[in-house]
Amino acid sequence: MPTVPLTLRGVEMLKEELHRLRTVDRPAVINAIAEARSHGDLSENAEYDAARDRQGFIEGRIAELETKLANAQVIDPATLDADGRVVFGATVDLEEEDSGDRVTYQIVGDDEADIKVGKISVSSPIARALIGKYAGDTAEVKAPAGDRHYEVLDVRYE
Repeated sequence: MPTVPLTLRGVEMLKEELHRLRTVDRPAVINAIAEARSHGDLSENAEYDAARDRQGFIEGRIAELETKLANAQVIDPATLDADGRVVFGATVDLEEEDSGDRVTYQIVGDDEADIKVGKISVSSPIARALIGKYAGDTAEVKAPAGDRHYEVLDVRYE
């Protein structure tokens, strides 16, 4: 598996989820399976089937998180020195040229992206358009609703 870029916060989020899955969710589903088994015939036991499906999901997610953490390339934005260029981990202030709307985004890994708090995935169209740009540059983003143009106002590494 290729390396997975993550910020320090992203690594912490994945570790917290992994800990919860191992210490809370896994034991709970094991108990649910035991409880469902105690009800008798497993061939027509919907509770047992649901608990086994949940167990499969939990074990799959644990394996996925372990792999991502093992292959993580941890990037601390505060230690970046990209000479004002937009790179992974950078926080970027933008202004849409048509509407004048201003937004601020931090470019993060896929697992830590959350548009509600201004974190966009490095693989998103807007992040791909911004990578390598400097303050004062214009980025053209190919969006489903049509092309949008953003002026890069500021690039920070925080």
